[in-house]
Amino acid sequence: MTSTETVRGFQDFTGEEAVKREKIREILVKNFELYGFEPAETPIVEQEEFVKGDNEYDEAVSDIFKLKDKGQRNLALRYELTFPLKRIAQNKKLPYKRYQIGCVFRDEPVSANRFRQFTQCDVDTIGSSVREEAEILSITSRIMRELKIDVEMQINSRKLMNSAIKSLGIENVEFVLRELDKIEKQGEDQVKSEMAKFIEKEKIVKLFKMLDNKISFFKKYEGYKELKELMDLCKFYKVNVTFKPSLARGLSYYNGTVFEVKTKEIKENICGGGAYLINNAPSIGISFGLERLSQLAKIKIENKTILIINISQDEKSIILAEKLRNSGISVIIYDKVSRGLEFANSQQIQKVIFIGSDEVKKKKFKIRDMTSGKEEMLGEKELIEKINISTS
Repeated sequence: MTSTETVRGFQDFTGEEAVKREKIREILVKNFELYGFEPAETPIVEQEEFVKGDNEYDEAVSDIFKLKDKGQRNLALRYELTFPLKRIAQNKKLPYKRYQIGCVFRDEPVSANRFRQFTQCDVDTIGSSVREEAEILSITSRIMRELKIDVEMQINSRKLMNSAIKSLGIENVEFVLRELDKIEKQGEDQVKSEMAKFIEKEKIVKLFKMLDNKISFFKKYEGYKELKELMDLCKFYKVNVTFKPSLARGLSYYNGTVFEVKTKEIKENICGGGAYLINNAPSIGISFGLERLSQLAKIKIENKTILIINISQDEKSIILAEKLRNSGISVIIYDKVSRGLEFANSQQIQKVIFIGSDEVKKKKFKIRDMTSGKEEMLGEKELIEKINISTS
């Protein structure tokens, strides 16, 4: 018999969890659009060469799912939503501000909070300045407040760290940044050990001592001015940010500001992003993981659906259901009384309307509050008004 189990690292979402995810999507889209971003959609399957781009040695790129079509073309599943911007941003009036929500895929080890398919929620500005960077951080702060997630927003600058690391006489800066990005996963000792294979011990000691300094220490390095300006603009938005010089981000296309959002509730990042080039235009973006947002968000999910129990009164049940739907109310029609009430309880439906011969004769409908058990007999107009008020 064929197994119906999901492939390891992939998940189904149904019921309350699916509703919660949809609510979070609505909150994200609302906030993205408040700042003037427009939606975009791109294919899940792309040319393998295009997916790899110039970053094929990045860890995330090395984990792409590869496949071939019937024409034996080398294809791959997208591992993120940023690289398609090279295509869709062409010939767009700048700044081009887009958001995209969609599944991405990585063939990597699975853990409690790491999956092979997950949903990214990206917002990016192509043709950006430090003002757009502050705007991205403001959007992030708004979303976290609305989802009631207590976070620390950490920022750094790759340009700044490039300059600071080179000042120590270290030439292979990209290698150092990649290793710094692994500190939280592997620990400081492991990262130092890996660096020691290619860098003198005294330079490693100086590097880690430098990373303990506050932002004022880095005033003499390239990139300081832009980072300080960003931190000042964040104050205007009332966004709190923390300077973290060891923050690097794992993707090598970042060339300026980088940021990550942390919480004490899980060890992984909630979201992260930074500055990069798209078609030679300075750009900025951040990516939210829907799975982690859903795990952490403290939002109340209320089922405002109405259940109509139809007791051999198809016409009246359908007519009332359509009137309620025309008012924007979600309605389910059920034919059995006892099973209908069981269904209402299982779905946490709060209001149940009974339509039988007595209700039709009296031209009044019985409505039951499933929480209190209270029942009322109401005329159609009064019933619709009451439901509209209770679900608004």
